[in-house]
Amino acid sequence: MKRYLALQKIVEVGSFAKAAELMGYTQSALSQIIASLEDEIGIKLLIRSRTGSALTDEGRELFPYIEKTINQYNASLEKIKDIKGLKTGIIRMATVTSISMTWLPQVIKDFHGQHPEVEFIMRQGDYTMIEEWVKSGAVDFGFVSPEHVKGIEIYPLKKGFFSAVLPKNHPLTQYDIVPLEELAKEQFIMLEMGHHSECEAAFRDHALYPNVRYNLHDDYSILAMVEQNLGVSLLADLIIDKMQPSFDIVKRPVTPQVSRTVAIGYKSQAELSMASLKFIECLKEHLNQLP
Repeated sequence: MKRYLALQKIVEVGSFAKAAELMGYTQSALSQIIASLEDEIGIKLLIRSRTGSALTDEGRELFPYIEKTINQYNASLEKIKDIKGLKTGIIRMATVTSISMTWLPQVIKDFHGQHPEVEFIMRQGDYTMIEEWVKSGAVDFGFVSPEHVKGIEIYPLKKGFFSAVLPKNHPLTQYDIVPLEELAKEQFIMLEMGHHSECEAAFRDHALYPNVRYNLHDDYSILAMVEQNLGVSLLADLIIDKMQPSFDIVKRPVTPQVSRTVAIGYKSQAELSMASLKFIECLKEHLNQLP
């Protein structure tokens, strides 16, 4: 491309000497650049005289095509600047309900304040769905449980805890801290998270088998069912604290404690778009402010 740009500058100023000065070349170096181009295409492009330099007849015929190539090159450079500056871009992410309701709204708002033209495409599912979407390329990245994903890269973000969710006046509300053993005896509403569930794992790790009456994907629906005294559940504090004011329910910590680590998962950091990389950086900067 530098040979085309050199030719364009010579035609523009009508002089090898002036073009060399403007482009930071010696006259000899600029002459070699043009000679190399002429040798490659087999056409004499410029005539030099005491009054300056001008295109040959063949050069005048070819020059519009060379200018078109230069314009396309410059347009691609501008697009690269746009992408790096995030004037445009698409972020495709997958998330679970608790993250989409609590973390993402504020982070996306702040991100859009800096990059208003970036588009978001979001999918919501369970850990298994999200892992499959990342592997298939349906999304750029997703929020996953780092201990139970395989074949993708992960970046751990933050640890959180689970609490018992009980109907008002339920007998277990008498406990300040509810034993998992007691929780397992009640009609239980299980949050379905695919092949891996922190709740199921917590019970299993202590040789407990909850009396599961319902399996649901949606935290909001579980809270509504608990409110109607259809069972008890174990949900992330993140979602309970966000939604508790809207439901007539009781929250209690459990023993042994049940926790989870939320991570971002992607096929390869090297394959992430500039927009996705910038958003992940923004998310990391917000971690200390997130519940």
